[in-house]
Amino acid sequence: MRRVSVVGNSGAGKSVLAAQLAQRLQVPHIELDAIFHLPDWRELPVDRFRAAVLQGTSADGWVVDGNYAAVRDSVWAKADTIVWLDPPRRVVMRRIIRRTFTRILLRRRLWNGNRESVKKLFSRDPERSIILWSWTKHADYRARYTAATADPRWSHVRFVRVRSASEAQALLASIA
Repeated sequence: MRRVSVVGNSGAGKSVLAAQLAQRLQVPHIELDAIFHLPDWRELPVDRFRAAVLQGTSADGWVVDGNYAAVRDSVWAKADTIVWLDPPRRVVMRRIIRRTFTRILLRRRLWNGNRESVKKLFSRDPERSIILWSWTKHADYRARYTAATADPRWSHVRFVRVRSASEAQALLASIA
Protein backbone atom coordinates (compact mmCIF):
# COMPACT_ATOMS: atom_id res chain seq x y z
CA MET A 1 0.00 0.00 0.00
CA ARG A 2 1.79 3.13 -1.27
CA ARG A 3 -0.70 4.92 -3.54
CA VAL A 4 -4.06 5.15 -1.83
CA SER A 5 -7.34 6.80 -2.82
CA VAL A 6 -9.72 7.37 0.10
CA VAL A 7 -13.34 7.82 -0.99
CA GLY A 8 -16.77 8.02 0.61
CA ASN A 9 -19.59 10.37 1.50
CA SER A 10 -19.01 13.79 3.06
CA GLY A 11 -18.83 13.16 6.80
CA ALA A 12 -17.59 9.58 6.42
CA GLY A 13 -14.16 10.51 7.77
CA LYS A 14 -12.08 10.63 4.58
CA SER A 15 -9.77 13.49 5.52
CA VAL A 16 -9.10 12.21 9.03
CA LEU A 17 -8.33 8.66 7.90
CA ALA A 18 -6.35 9.84 4.85
CA ALA A 19 -4.13 12.04 7.04
CA GLN A 20 -3.53 9.14 9.42
CA LEU A 21 -2.77 6.75 6.54
CA ALA A 22 -0.37 9.23 4.96
CA GLN A 23 1.44 9.70 8.27
CA ARG A 24 1.78 5.94 8.81
CA LEU A 25 2.90 5.34 5.22
CA GLN A 26 5.17 8.42 5.34
CA VAL A 27 3.76 9.76 2.08
CA PRO A 28 2.05 13.06 1.15
CA HIS A 29 -1.64 13.57 1.92
CA ILE A 30 -3.42 15.18 -1.05
CA GLU A 31 -6.78 16.65 -0.08
CA LEU A 32 -8.75 17.26 -3.28
CA ASP A 33 -11.02 19.85 -1.64
CA ALA A 34 -7.96 21.97 -0.81
CA ILE A 35 -6.95 21.98 -4.47
CA PHE A 36 -10.41 22.44 -5.99
CA HIS A 37 -11.89 25.16 -3.75
CA LEU A 38 -10.36 28.56 -4.42
CA PRO A 39 -11.03 31.62 -2.22
CA ASP A 40 -14.71 32.65 -2.05
CA TRP A 41 -15.67 29.06 -2.95
CA ARG A 42 -14.69 29.58 -6.57
CA GLU A 43 -13.81 26.34 -8.34
CA LEU A 44 -10.49 25.63 -9.99
CA PRO A 45 -11.02 25.07 -13.72
CA VAL A 46 -11.11 21.35 -14.51
CA ASP A 47 -7.97 21.36 -16.68
CA ARG A 48 -5.95 23.05 -13.92
CA PHE A 49 -7.49 20.75 -11.29
CA ARG A 50 -6.52 17.67 -13.29
CA ALA A 51 -3.00 19.02 -13.84
CA ALA A 52 -2.50 19.74 -10.12
CA VAL A 53 -3.73 16.28 -9.14
CA LEU A 54 -1.60 14.59 -11.81
CA GLN A 55 1.44 16.44 -10.48
CA GLY A 56 0.62 15.45 -6.89
CA THR A 57 0.18 11.79 -7.80
CA SER A 58 3.40 11.58 -9.82
CA ALA A 59 5.37 10.55 -6.71
CA ASP A 60 5.97 6.93 -5.65
CA GLY A 61 3.59 7.22 -2.73
CA TRP A 62 0.61 9.35 -1.70
CA VAL A 63 -2.81 9.28 -0.11
CA VAL A 64 -5.53 11.19 -1.98
CA ASP A 65 -8.85 11.92 -0.34
CA GLY A 66 -11.92 12.96 -2.27
CA ASN A 67 -14.59 11.89 -4.74
CA TYR A 68 -14.13 14.22 -7.71
CA ALA A 69 -15.24 12.57 -10.96
CA ALA A 70 -12.94 14.90 -12.94
CA VAL A 71 -9.84 13.16 -11.52
CA ARG A 72 -11.11 9.77 -10.35
CA ASP A 73 -9.92 7.82 -13.40
CA SER A 74 -6.41 9.29 -13.32
CA VAL A 75 -6.03 8.81 -9.55
CA TRP A 76 -7.41 5.28 -9.61
CA ALA A 77 -5.25 4.32 -12.61
CA LYS A 78 -2.18 5.03 -10.46
CA ALA A 79 -3.56 3.75 -7.14
CA ASP A 80 -2.77 0.37 -5.66
CA THR A 81 -5.45 0.64 -2.96
CA ILE A 82 -8.85 2.29 -2.70
CA VAL A 83 -10.17 2.73 0.81
CA TRP A 84 -13.93 3.16 0.64
CA LEU A 85 -15.37 4.63 3.82
CA ASP A 86 -18.95 3.40 4.03
CA PRO A 87 -20.38 3.94 7.51
CA PRO A 88 -24.17 3.83 7.98
CA ARG A 89 -26.10 6.95 7.01
CA ARG A 90 -26.92 7.71 10.67
CA VAL A 91 -23.20 7.87 11.49
CA VAL A 92 -22.44 10.07 8.48
CA MET A 93 -25.29 12.44 9.34
CA ARG A 94 -24.29 12.72 12.99
CA ARG A 95 -20.71 13.53 11.96
CA ILE A 96 -21.58 16.00 9.18
CA ILE A 97 -24.08 17.88 11.34
CA ARG A 98 -21.65 18.15 14.26
CA ARG A 99 -18.75 19.12 11.97
CA THR A 100 -20.76 21.73 10.06
CA PHE A 101 -22.22 23.40 13.14
CA THR A 102 -18.80 23.44 14.82
CA ARG A 103 -17.19 25.03 11.77
CA ILE A 104 -19.91 27.68 11.57
CA LEU A 105 -19.97 28.49 15.28
CA LEU A 106 -16.18 28.67 15.57
CA ARG A 107 -15.83 30.34 12.15
CA ARG A 108 -13.18 27.81 11.19
CA ARG A 109 -11.29 28.56 8.03
CA LEU A 110 -11.23 25.79 5.49
CA TRP A 111 -9.30 25.62 2.23
CA ASN A 112 -8.02 28.93 0.92
CA GLY A 113 -9.78 30.93 3.62
CA ASN A 114 -13.28 29.64 2.89
CA ARG A 115 -15.82 29.18 5.67
CA GLU A 116 -19.07 27.30 5.89
CA SER A 117 -22.05 29.61 6.29
CA VAL A 118 -25.45 29.56 7.95
CA LYS A 119 -27.02 30.61 4.64
CA LYS A 120 -25.64 27.52 2.88
CA LEU A 121 -26.46 25.31 5.85
CA PHE A 122 -30.18 25.98 5.52
CA SER A 123 -30.28 25.92 1.74
CA ARG A 124 -32.61 23.36 0.17
CA ASP A 125 -30.11 22.87 -2.62
CA PRO A 126 -27.79 19.88 -2.05
CA GLU A 127 -25.14 21.67 -4.12
CA ARG A 128 -25.02 24.37 -1.41
CA SER A 129 -25.82 22.54 1.85
CA ILE A 130 -23.21 19.95 2.82
CA ILE A 131 -25.70 18.32 5.18
CA LEU A 132 -28.30 17.91 2.45
CA TRP A 133 -25.56 16.75 0.07
CA SER A 134 -24.53 14.00 2.48
CA TRP A 135 -28.11 12.88 2.98
CA THR A 136 -28.97 12.76 -0.73
CA LYS A 137 -25.66 11.28 -1.93
CA HIS A 138 -25.33 8.43 0.57
CA ALA A 139 -27.04 5.81 -1.59
CA ASP A 140 -25.35 7.15 -4.74
CA TYR A 141 -21.88 6.68 -3.27
CA ARG A 142 -22.74 3.19 -2.06
CA ALA A 143 -23.97 2.22 -5.55
CA ARG A 144 -20.97 3.85 -7.27
CA TYR A 145 -18.33 2.15 -5.17
CA THR A 146 -20.10 -1.20 -5.06
CA ALA A 147 -20.09 -1.17 -8.87
CA ALA A 148 -16.45 -0.07 -8.97
CA THR A 149 -15.34 -3.08 -6.92
CA ALA A 150 -16.61 -5.34 -9.72
CA ASP A 151 -15.44 -3.16 -12.63
CA PRO A 152 -12.60 -4.84 -14.59
CA ARG A 153 -10.95 -1.43 -15.16
CA TRP A 154 -10.01 -1.44 -11.48
CA SER A 155 -8.85 -5.07 -11.20
CA HIS A 156 -5.30 -3.84 -10.43
CA VAL A 157 -6.58 -2.07 -7.30
CA ARG A 158 -7.25 -3.55 -3.88
CA PHE A 159 -10.55 -2.25 -2.50
CA VAL A 160 -10.83 -1.95 1.26
CA ARG A 161 -14.36 -1.20 2.44
CA VAL A 162 -14.42 0.39 5.90
CA ARG A 163 -17.82 0.48 7.60
CA SER A 164 -16.97 1.46 11.17
CA ALA A 165 -14.45 3.26 13.34
CA SER A 166 -13.15 -0.09 14.58
CA GLU A 167 -12.50 -1.22 10.98
CA ALA A 168 -10.66 2.06 10.33
CA GLN A 169 -8.51 1.49 13.42
CA ALA A 170 -7.80 -2.09 12.31
CA LEU A 171 -6.68 -0.80 8.91
CA LEU A 172 -4.32 1.69 10.56
CA ALA A 173 -3.02 -0.97 12.94
CA SER A 174 -2.25 -3.25 9.99
CA ILE A 175 0.15 -0.61 8.68
CA ALA A 176 1.95 -0.06 11.97
